Amino acid sequence: MRHPPRSVLLAVAGSVALLGSVLVPVVTASGATPACTVEYTVTSQWDTGFQGAVKITNNAAAVSGWKLTFTYAGSQKVSQGWNAKWSQSGATVTAANESWNGSLGTGASVSAGFIASWSASNAVPTSFELNGTPCNTDTDPTPTPTPTDPPDPGDGTAPALHVSGNKLVDAGGKTRRLLGVNRSGGEFMCVQGYGIWDGPVDDAAVQAIADWHANTVRIPLNEECWLGLSNIKPEYAGANYVNAVKDLVARIEAHGMTPIVELHWSYGQYTGNSAGCSDVHATCQKPMPDMRYSPSFWSSAANTFKNDPAVVFDLFNEPYPDRATSTAAQAWQCWRDGGTCPGIGYEVAGMQDLVDAVRATGAKNPVLAGGLAYSNDLSQWLTYRPTDPAGNLAAAYHVYNFNTCANESCWNSTLAPVAAQVPLVAGEIGENTCSHGFVDQVMKWFDDRALSYLGWTWNTWDCSSGPSLISDYDGTPTSYGIGLRDHLRALNP
Repeated sequence: MRHPPRSVLLAVAGSVALLGSVLVPVVTASGATPACTVEYTVTSQWDTGFQGAVKITNNAAAVSGWKLTFTYAGSQKVSQGWNAKWSQSGATVTAANESWNGSLGTGASVSAGFIASWSASNAVPTSFELNGTPCNTDTDPTPTPTPTDPPDPGDGTAPALHVSGNKLVDAGGKTRRLLGVNRSGGEFMCVQGYGIWDGPVDDAAVQAIADWHANTVRIPLNEECWLGLSNIKPEYAGANYVNAVKDLVARIEAHGMTPIVELHWSYGQYTGNSAGCSDVHATCQKPMPDMRYSPSFWSSAANTFKNDPAVVFDLFNEPYPDRATSTAAQAWQCWRDGGTCPGIGYEVAGMQDLVDAVRATGAKNPVLAGGLAYSNDLSQWLTYRPTDPAGNLAAAYHVYNFNTCANESCWNSTLAPVAAQVPLVAGEIGENTCSHGFVDQVMKWFDDRALSYLGWTWNTWDCSSGPSLISDYDGTPTSYGIGLRDHLRALNP
């Protein structure tokens, strides 16, 4: 979906005050060294948020994986972090090791940081556990913590997925239809200099999506923000951006939902037919991904999530090389092979280039590839589909009431043949009528064939220009969103 023109009005209130270290005291009855010690530090605080850090020291037997837990007494909510996989359920915060810092020998320490919100009070947590063992206090002197490996990503409630024939299935072979919503924001807020997300993405906000009985959330992203290019504010770029995405992915999975990580906005100057902007930077939808940065984005994103088989990759939001080229054959060749494409002034990364970038990392995650005409045309998708050595390729399709292929006749002639051979996911469905008559038709056609679809979008915009499913991040639906909410709840009562 191309985003409606709108002003993003955000103000950061309050000045940041640098605070000294707030250390949790080590309390022992006998003077013995505790099994583990944790130093909790508030490094800076402002009116509604703060930055904190923890230093964990393991004084017991070496472990190959660690998980720290602690509980807040107030309303603090961790929103993002680094050097650990951060998550929060209610008042309980969990920080689990990354793949590269899981080993913690006897006497060794590791540090991790985070950003959180607060209101009323920001009391320091008073108890910590490392792999289930209390820290900063005496434990029984005989036993020591048993070395434990951290749970593999994807071992939670979100299923590991792969392609089997024309279906997406879990590890047990059960078909998994991807039914849910898009969560827009990560593609535009950072490049506009306002933040990373548009609205809250804390546990309560993700729970609100799950309450609609959605099982999938698609996350549009920006390649310049992910790669930390110089035109992006540092606080919204690089590691800060990547960690925020990882945190959201973890929260989505914790609620049993499938995260789809998707490249939405990309680099490359295009001023031709249907251009969304004249900017070389990733500030709008371009007709194709670019060879300069898009393969690097997917190499990095795939490395980040390759050990998490619950994550699905969506290669590029809405290709439209057909608006630049003179023939359909040229457009489809550009779509698959990239290179120098007629009418596009930058070197294009084709779908094959992006599949290759993902698979070169060893990632076997399912990959979605949308067709032409803003992913609304799959008429020659089977002819030009990329080669996937992992055999985990699926087709992506977008449909709105104003698209060309927006009726049963077109779906029967162009979508049904694709769906007979590979999984078909309607990554975006929607309408600009502030009602749901059209998406009701779409959902019925896809339901009849046990296919997947995701509503655009879980944001509080004006439904006639968005369109938007909600009027509040607590899940209050718009008149348009009611259709999807009630349908998902009926499918999964």
